[in-house]
Amino acid sequence: MINLTPDQKETIINFNEDKPEAIIFTYNKTWQKHLEGRPGLKPVMNYGFGGKEYCIDKRRIKPPRALVKLSERAKQERAKRLVDARRNPFFDAKIL
Repeated sequence: MINLTPDQKETIINFNEDKPEAIIFTYNKTWQKHLEGRPGLKPVMNYGFGGKEYCIDKRRIKPPRALVKLSERAKQERAKRLVDARRNPFFDAKIL
């Protein structure tokens, strides 16, 4: 058995513009557990040494988004709306 260094244990997400699915290759056990858990994916390839490859529809992968930077005024307005909503007798905390 070959021992790989942490530098060699990589996670690669490959988006090919020509195909509707993405390929995720990872040695990371947390990623593997996540992919096999809630999304319910099964590895399409097991390379040994702990590396597995998964195929997933690209629409199920959320691209990174920039953080929304709010002005102090916008923060205050959102805080006020939240306070007002909580005072409403029909307020459902599960919505927020």
